[in-house]
Amino acid sequence: MYKKILEHIIVPVGDFLTNSPFSKELTFWRKVDQMSEVELQSLQKKHLKSILLHAVQNSKKYGSIELKGANPLEWLQQFPVLTKEALRTSSEDLLTESTAKLTKISSSGSSGISSSVYMNKNDLASLRAGLIHWWEWYGYRIGNPIVQTGISPNRGFIKSLKDLFFRTIYVNAFTHTEEQIINVLKKITKSNEFVLAGYASSLNVIADIARKYHFEIQLKSVISLGDKLFSHYKKNIEQTFNCKVYDTYGSAEGFLIGATYDIDYMYILSPQCYVEILDDDNNPVPDGTMGNIVVTRLDGFAMPLIRYRLGDLGMLLPRDKYPLKRKFQYPLLQQIVGRDTDIVKTHNGGVLVVHSFTGIFEYIPEIKQFKVVQKELTGITIQYIKSKGFTISVLEAITKKLQVYIKDETFIITFQEVKVIAPTKSGKPQIIESLL
Repeated sequence: MYKKILEHIIVPVGDFLTNSPFSKELTFWRKVDQMSEVELQSLQKKHLKSILLHAVQNSKKYGSIELKGANPLEWLQQFPVLTKEALRTSSEDLLTESTAKLTKISSSGSSGISSSVYMNKNDLASLRAGLIHWWEWYGYRIGNPIVQTGISPNRGFIKSLKDLFFRTIYVNAFTHTEEQIINVLKKITKSNEFVLAGYASSLNVIADIARKYHFEIQLKSVISLGDKLFSHYKKNIEQTFNCKVYDTYGSAEGFLIGATYDIDYMYILSPQCYVEILDDDNNPVPDGTMGNIVVTRLDGFAMPLIRYRLGDLGMLLPRDKYPLKRKFQYPLLQQIVGRDTDIVKTHNGGVLVVHSFTGIFEYIPEIKQFKVVQKELTGITIQYIKSKGFTISVLEAITKKLQVYIKDETFIITFQEVKVIAPTKSGKPQIIESLL
């Protein structure tokens, strides 16, 4: 009963008060799941045409592009590939609206290079509805109790209200302690209705502590997001919580790219995201061939991100290898190659995951890029590349913020200025390198 009241009364009232189309968008995504392959292709082309026209007509960066013909797939090839560096330095040229009424979302992401994007209310509503729609694949419905890990520990009034109505237990993922996780595990032990969602590395830490202290927990499902779900993570989490783990792939810039469900591949959310796989010269590679993942968001109109190079490698599944029996008719990603996400450990038992650092550095524009190296339990070295406005006080501020979460004054944080941070073999910068 509560879930029906929340979805059909409370959420629509909230939409009305905030002028948000969230409920409408959620209904849209539920219908899209039922579409045929041909219908999905047609819808994607329609959305691609709309965003490309909008970008050319309203943004400075794309205003000089002349769209020839009537095929939006051909139009797309006239747009340059957008790098993370270009997003950092020319974000104002991408805007199609004044920032006065837009929401700024900053992220250094798993590449360690900070960037910011802007979204209007429609952009945000579509993104959030698409994410909830994904979670519904895994048994979640609005109002189900959920444990969510994240890097927004200061919830504020609005977020706290959301947590209350949506029955969310929010777990600060900046750093995990046994006490913190045990308190959460105690709350979910007596129910099999909970969904657990969060960064893969955080989920694995939670599973480790649950096993260590012999918690017997039956979850509805576990949803991995934000960093790489290693096979040993997946096995550990599934065995600990007696449920399936589902993997999702997106980015903080507003992309809902792919998600697993009933097959070994990821379904691409094609009405929201157009995926290209390109070589290093930005030429398309054949399906089944590894290349750079380049994405275009199809429902982000305040700041169109067209042909955005994420920094990951991956490949599309060749059409002749599509499983005949599958739940949805979306196109399929065969494989994603990220970097080997690692964790930082302290000698007092604390654990910091990659987002413990990105959640701080995303608000430090004076540092262009960083990498964390750990050789001993007693401390870490943070390599960094300076950006405009840098002073030594920036490093002091970072140390203070990290120590709040580390809670160990003997843990040594040193900094090393470098000119270049070399990427991994996947071509993507690595944030944490553990040499323990």
